[in-house]
This record gives sequence, C-alpha cells and structure tokens, in this order.
Amino acid sequence: VQLQASGGGLVQAGGSLRLSCAASGRTLASNIMGWFRQAPGKEREFVATMSWSGSRIAYVDSVKGRFTISRDNAKNTLYLQMNSLKPEDTAVYYCAVSRSAIVPGNQIESYNYWGQGTLVTVSS
Repeated sequence: VQLQASGGGLVQAGGSLRLSCAASGRTLASNIMGWFRQAPGKEREFVATMSWSGSRIAYVDSVKGRFTISRDNAKNTLYLQMNSLKPEDTAVYYCAVSRSAIVPGNQIESYNYWGQGTLVTVSS
C-alpha cells in the first residue's frame, strides 16, 4: 500500500486548506484511516480518524469544529478539510491506514501504512 498526501501549503490564519491522501495498491475500503501531524520539535499527534462506513469519526479537541475528515472509498482517497486555520496548526500532516477495521483510530500504533507527509504552514 502506498499513500500519497497532497494539498499542503502556506495560508494565512483564518484560511482553509484541503488535504488529500490517495491510496494505491490494496483496496482499503474496510480499513480505518486517519490524519496525524507533527510540528517542529514536537511528537507526532493524532488529528482525525474515520472508519470505513463513517460511523466512527473522531477528532483531537483542538480541531473540533474546524476540521472535517471524509473519504471516498471508490477512489481510495481520504480528505481533511481544514477551516479557520491557526498558526498552531502548522505542521507536517501525515495520512495513515490501518490493516484493521477495529483498532483505536487515535493511536499511532494502530496504523501500518503512512504517507510521506505534506507541510501546512499557517502565518499569523
């Protein structure tokens, strides 16, 4: 499985970006997918996760109400719509896929495949 993340860039505070993560290889329609981010000098942290059916969606508290995770299983693509961006959202964003459909989606250890990361920079 290969994951290709895109959509990062430089944006002013209050702006929006939409990240995409295209998966190739095995079909991932039944797996948990998620987004994580890593700011300079910090550990990678959970941002959002989504189950195959969309019945299980979770966000880190700091992005609730601003970010929306979605997926198109037919296209094997995961999205992260980011609105009202803040300077503290600046980080490299990684998409990830688990081999399982039942693991906790907010834990790094749950994921088996990772994209290369896309940089999001929010200026104040």
